[in-house]
Amino acid sequence: MIYWQIFLAFFLPGILGYGGGPASIPLVEHEVVDRYGWLSVEEFSEVLALGNALPGPIATKMAGYIGYQEGGILGAIIAVFATVGPSLILMIALLGLLMKYKESPRVKRMTTYIRPVIAVLLGIMTYEFFFSAYEGVGIWQTLFIGAASFVLMEKLKVHPAYVIAGALVYGAVVLA
Repeated sequence: MIYWQIFLAFFLPGILGYGGGPASIPLVEHEVVDRYGWLSVEEFSEVLALGNALPGPIATKMAGYIGYQEGGILGAIIAVFATVGPSLILMIALLGLLMKYKESPRVKRMTTYIRPVIAVLLGIMTYEFFFSAYEGVGIWQTLFIGAASFVLMEKLKVHPAYVIAGALVYGAVVLA
């Protein structure tokens, strides 16, 4: 039963968040946090942060980690396949149409309509992460980490992986 749940938890976001990455992260969060309760919001944010620090597609890294945590090696394999399966099937099935109509104004217009939806989904997730952090460590720690991260990445051009690692060390040392 757990393998079927793992498959569904990653296959459904794979269908709805076609293309993976930022579009599927809030959908995966809904499945693994809200629906199945495998992770808390804090744990999911840590998985997301670690996944962002590693090279490669974020959705498959998260699927592999969560699948392994819930179902071992077979769970990881099922979760990764469920994540890439919808895109793989659709890409193979629609490749001919895509090549035929790739310069169509309608196709280009569709992609511009999808971007605001992704932005709203990411905004909702950010809002939930912020209030989860606020409840966990307090407003001053949350604002400090957020402001320091902004300055390091935007003003000093520090790579996000180093900022995430620094925030993890800060949390382990100061907040432990």
